[in-house]
Amino acid sequence: MARKKGQVFSAEFKTKIVLELLEGELTINQIASKHNITVKSIQNWKKQFLENASLAFDVAGATKTYRDEIEDLKQENEQLAKALGKATVRADFAEGKLKSLDLSNKKTLIDSKHKSLTISEQCEILNISRSSYYYEPVGLDTQDIKILHKIDEIYTDASFYGYRRIHMQLKEYGFNIGVNRVLKYMNILGIQAIFPKKRRLTSIKNHEHKIYPYLLKNIEINRANQVWSGDITYIRTAKGFVYLAAVIDWYTKSILSWKVSNSMDTILATDVLQDAIAKYGTPEIFNTDQGSQYTSYHHIDILKKHNIQISMNGKGRSIDNITIERFFRTLKYENIYITDYQSIKELKEGISNYIHFYNYNRFHSAIGYAKPMNVYLREIKNVA
Repeated sequence: MARKKGQVFSAEFKTKIVLELLEGELTINQIASKHNITVKSIQNWKKQFLENASLAFDVAGATKTYRDEIEDLKQENEQLAKALGKATVRADFAEGKLKSLDLSNKKTLIDSKHKSLTISEQCEILNISRSSYYYEPVGLDTQDIKILHKIDEIYTDASFYGYRRIHMQLKEYGFNIGVNRVLKYMNILGIQAIFPKKRRLTSIKNHEHKIYPYLLKNIEINRANQVWSGDITYIRTAKGFVYLAAVIDWYTKSILSWKVSNSMDTILATDVLQDAIAKYGTPEIFNTDQGSQYTSYHHIDILKKHNIQISMNGKGRSIDNITIERFFRTLKYENIYITDYQSIKELKEGISNYIHFYNYNRFHSAIGYAKPMNVYLREIKNVA
C-alpha cells in the first residue's frame, strides 16, 4: 500500500519505529517497507530520539531548562508587544494627523530624494494621487479676481442662488463665462446655495471623515454658551482675496473669535476654535457645515477632548448655520463692500475694528436691539 502524501505520524508511532530499529532484528529498509514509510523518515526520527534521550533521566533539569526558555520567551514577547503597541499608537496618531491635512500640506511632506521610498510610495502613504503631487494650480489673474468679487456680491445678496442662477446673473453683468467655470469659482469661495439641491455644488466635503448629525432641529436656544457655530467665508481685497473664519454664540450673536488667512484649511478652523475656548470656556454644542476643515481629525479631537457635542448641517443646507451666515452678510454689507482694502494688513485692522464695533456698539435686532457682547458677558456672569 502506497503511503499517503502529506501523512502525519504520531509521536507514539515514531517511538515504536525507532525502538524496532534499535532492536536490530530488521534492517532499516525492511522496517520502512513493513510500515510503508521512507528510510529518510526513520533516520530523522532516530536522530531526534537519541538527541532527546537524556531527558528521560533528567526530567527536573529538562523541565527547568524549558521553563527558563519559556520565561525568556514570555519576557521577549511582552517587550515586543509593548513596542508594537507603542508603534501602533504612534501610527494611529500620525494617520489621524495626516487625515487632517489638506492637499497642499500633504504635498510638502513628500521628499523627492528619499533613499528608500519612491514618490509613488510616499503618495500612497499620504493617500494622495501621484498626479495631484505634480499638479501646479494656475494663478488667478485680474479678471478672475473681478469675477470672484462679483460672485461673492451676488451670493451675499441672494444666498439661495445656485451656480446656474449666478451664471445667468454674471452674463447679465457682461461677464463672458461658462457655467462650469462659475462652479469652479464657487468651489474656491467655498459657497453653495443656502437651500439643498439634488446635486451638491461643491467638493469641499472629505468622504473619509465622519459626518455628525444636526442637533439643533426643534431645540430652543435660550442661553449663552448653549450653542456656538463656526464657518469660513471669502473676503475680498483690492488685489485678491483671503478667508475669514469666525465662531459665534447663537443666543447672543457675539463673535467670540475670528482669524484671517490666505488659505481655507484645517489650521484656520482649529485656531479659531481653540482661541474661543481659551477666552470663554466651552459650549454645550458646536455646529458647522460638513466641510473638510470641520470634519478633520484634529478639529473633531478638540471638540471631543472638551466633551462638546458635535453638530453638522444637513447635506447642502447652509441655512442650518444661518446665524453665522447672517453675520458674514452684515460684515460684508456694512464694511467690506464699502471699503477698498489695499492689503491684508489693512483688511485685518479693518475687520478687527468692525467686529469690536459689532460686539460692543452695534444694536442687534435679534436680541431686542441690545449689543451682542454686552448680553453675552451679562449672561455668563449670571450663570457663574
